[in-house]
Amino acid sequence: MNPKNVLITGCSSGIGLCLAQGLNARGYRVFATARQPADVANLRALGLESLRLDLADTDSIQAALDAIFALTGGTLFALINNGAYGQPGAVEDLRREVLREQFETNLFGTVDLSNRVIPAMRRQGHGRIVQISSLLGLVALPYRGAYTASKYALEGLSDTLRLELHGSGIAVCLVEPGPVSSHFRANAHAAYRKNIDAENSAHRDIYRAMERRLTKPGPAAPFTLPPEAVLAKVIAALESRKPKSRYYVTFPTYLFAVLRRLLPNPALDWVLRRVSRGENR
Repeated sequence: MNPKNVLITGCSSGIGLCLAQGLNARGYRVFATARQPADVANLRALGLESLRLDLADTDSIQAALDAIFALTGGTLFALINNGAYGQPGAVEDLRREVLREQFETNLFGTVDLSNRVIPAMRRQGHGRIVQISSLLGLVALPYRGAYTASKYALEGLSDTLRLELHGSGIAVCLVEPGPVSSHFRANAHAAYRKNIDAENSAHRDIYRAMERRLTKPGPAAPFTLPPEAVLAKVIAALESRKPKSRYYVTFPTYLFAVLRRLLPNPALDWVLRRVSRGENR
């Protein structure tokens, strides 16, 4: 039997790399993609089939898909949309172009790629689209507005797509991690330094504390799990006969999914403010 073909975005490190290696070891034929050519070379050195794919570049998306479909005869069992980054900063400090850049990668590119894959899945009569979302697709935290907005939008579009694909044989699943060990903080810090004018902001004192959090060694937050926790949920989404719409990862995700349903908004806001203050101490 031919191995099932799986395309994964954002495989340079962290969750994406773990998914690529874990699914490859499980017998899937993995196409591990990354934005930077050096990361593609590293993935190939690890024995993975890898291609360059930049979610902010439509031509890059189509070129990668053309190459993959040429290798698979136009078939693809699953697409795992993992590529994303976090842009820290208060909403009032987000310039229009900064917010647009966040959405180009975290939402527009992901939807573009999914839409280009769906026709192949329709022709074969089956497929899985697994969206790596976030706890911040369920609740908001201060100073993460750009990332939160992109994940809220991904959740809404994924829920809509699941309804529209009913009966097609294509399942759409959201995997929602909380704190997971990765390079996410380092990448977020780089985006913050590039795009936020902290010294001229009303939030400059909080930004100083936030920088300490983004650069400190060790786990990002309590209850942090390794990326293998996400891999386990993705395997369930790929291999379950009737996959769930949502898979929570880490205790905070389960907790806030419940609190969002039970607490009135003022009470939930109080909890979320306390969490944010605790992070930035």
